[in-house]
Amino acid sequence: MTEDGNVAAGTGAPADAAAAPAAGVSDAPGAPGAPGAPSIGVGGGHDFTEQLLGRPLALRRRDVSRGAEVSLLSARKFWHALGFPVVNTDDELFTEADQRALQSVAELVREGLLDETTALSLTRAFARSADRLAGWQSQLIAEAVESEMSAALAAGGEQPGEGDEAETRSVPTLETATETARRLTLLADRLEPLLVYAWRRHLSATVSRMMADADPESYGLTKMRSVGFADLVSFTSLVRKMSERDLARLVSRFEALSADVITAHGGRLIKTVGDEVLFTTVGAAPAAAIALDLVETMSDDDLLPDVRVGMARGPIISRLGDVFGTTVNRASRLTAVAQAGSVLVDATLARELATLSGFVLTGQRRRILRGVGPVSPSLLRRAPATGRRAT
Repeated sequence: MTEDGNVAAGTGAPADAAAAPAAGVSDAPGAPGAPGAPSIGVGGGHDFTEQLLGRPLALRRRDVSRGAEVSLLSARKFWHALGFPVVNTDDELFTEADQRALQSVAELVREGLLDETTALSLTRAFARSADRLAGWQSQLIAEAVESEMSAALAAGGEQPGEGDEAETRSVPTLETATETARRLTLLADRLEPLLVYAWRRHLSATVSRMMADADPESYGLTKMRSVGFADLVSFTSLVRKMSERDLARLVSRFEALSADVITAHGGRLIKTVGDEVLFTTVGAAPAAAIALDLVETMSDDDLLPDVRVGMARGPIISRLGDVFGTTVNRASRLTAVAQAGSVLVDATLARELATLSGFVLTGQRRRILRGVGPVSPSLLRRAPATGRRAT
């Protein structure tokens, strides 16, 4: 690529072109494992950096730039898209994987498969997802390590002292962090194929949805979607009462149970935001089943408070893995006015459910919802075994 960010026709690159942090390190300048900062080790002890990266830190920034045949500006754009800080040292802080990653993106642009803007956007999408995934999985391993350590202490008859902050600590101890890093180095190569497999599976499902939306008649489908929000009741008061660790466990359990329920009925979990989950389905009946099962599942759980669910049906806008539009807003506002342990649906969804067996719909008073306008919701319940009648 040239200095203005375009692909170069030649094979050379400026000798002082910038390279970037090795992939997989923190995005904060000076963070452990980042170029220009100490490697990931413990008190001068074991260094996990090269094991996690899978390659030795043997290349300088000039080597990476020259090998990838890109300019300083192009390299900076790529590494900024990955979320890593640009460094100006000339130490051996990079791996062959860094060079290949940069080169692969440059080749996609050179060969005309992607324009530079799209290539950088795709890189940014990978980076954001990978950053969240790495943090999520590291936290899961750390929690498992802490649980094992606590169990070992209890088995040995030891109890934490009164001043022990293990139950309120949001950052793991050095011992936990070290053991977590050790386990992740052992698991990384085993988990990498699973990551690629999951990505391809989800890519296939996404493309299938896109094709169906583009030609719904051929697939016997509709462009309409059912959208639902499930919200933990009294979450704000729980935040004030619970330790950070207990709160994290509660949120993790809520997310895990919600994901199980949603996927079991063929729904799509769009996102989780602490005390709330957002899901969509193609049909009306699966959405109703998800909502009612979420209410029952959380009610039966000893750890979790009740949930309330709001749902709406209509067209949606899909963008960057999220959904937007009036239908989404209507579902969100209905959730806010729903009672604990209840499900409210808008008129469109209620009309479709009224033609199906298995559900009871009770009309509610007309409401004016902020940012949405007048809505006539219905309370959704599961029908008795003998049948159901819409009222």
